[in-house]
Amino acid sequence: MKIVFMGTPQAAVPTLEKLLSEGHEILAVYSQPDRPSGRGNKIVFSPVKQFAIEHKIPVLQPTKIKTAEAIEEFSSLSADVAVVVAYGRILPQTFLNAFPLGAINVHFSLLPKYRGAAPVNWAIANGETVTGVTTMKMDVGLDTGDILLQKEVAIGKEETAPELMKRLSSEGAELLIGTLDRIGMIESRKQNDSLASYAPILKRDDGLIDWTLDASTINDRVRGFQPFPSSFTNYKDRRVTIWKAKTVGQISSNGAMPGTIVSVGNKLLTVVCGSGSALAIEEMQPEGKRRMPAADFINGSRVQVGQRFHGN
Repeated sequence: MKIVFMGTPQAAVPTLEKLLSEGHEILAVYSQPDRPSGRGNKIVFSPVKQFAIEHKIPVLQPTKIKTAEAIEEFSSLSADVAVVVAYGRILPQTFLNAFPLGAINVHFSLLPKYRGAAPVNWAIANGETVTGVTTMKMDVGLDTGDILLQKEVAIGKEETAPELMKRLSSEGAELLIGTLDRIGMIESRKQNDSLASYAPILKRDDGLIDWTLDASTINDRVRGFQPFPSSFTNYKDRRVTIWKAKTVGQISSNGAMPGTIVSVGNKLLTVVCGSGSALAIEEMQPEGKRRMPAADFINGSRVQVGQRFHGN
């Protein structure tokens, strides 16, 4: 099948790689424009663009896709279908109608649940135990197209968003191949909008830990808000990022306020949270320093019971 592939992050690469290995012809790859990154503001290619270059596939990176020139260029590729995986833009109807089979999207949730930019992060942050991948026929809405195929995937109790995304990326690639193989036989179904939920793009402020929440909720956010915005708090007026933790159930806090350190030892740092619950921190990162086991932070910062983590 002749395909135009549209994607940007690493999560899209397994699908592009799978399409090539299955013998599909990739006429061109669309990816978001290059952007400066890091302290030196160096231009960094997206993972999809880098993969395409390595495999000698033409790459297109229009800054605008609703112009007559962009639409004409896209249509002139004369593909059978467009495959879209985390491209980063909502396509106009002219793009969706350009090819005989339209545009098929791989989305990393069980639609209509978690429409939007960060479905994997919010599924974990909200305490879900199951998620999945969906292939759908795209329309002009935000992940509102008719569902083609879906596969359910369990979320591990300690799994982080990057770990889950890696698994879902592989599952999505397989599901997309199955979708293309059966494209004329699949009976699509409309989404039930009344069951829809949203996974908006994450903001820096989402990562600030609210210690009045119960420990389980905080731990879900620690796992879900990786790699960005991460989960962070303040200790002695310096930011500390929490990378790994576990809940320890109810404790006797003796009236200590949420965020108070109630135990230091056993290579763990235990903090009281809302409703008398507690979170045992296993791995953390002081501002300007490396990630480290909690034991190293305890020793280096001379942590004592009764001290508090707090918000801005």
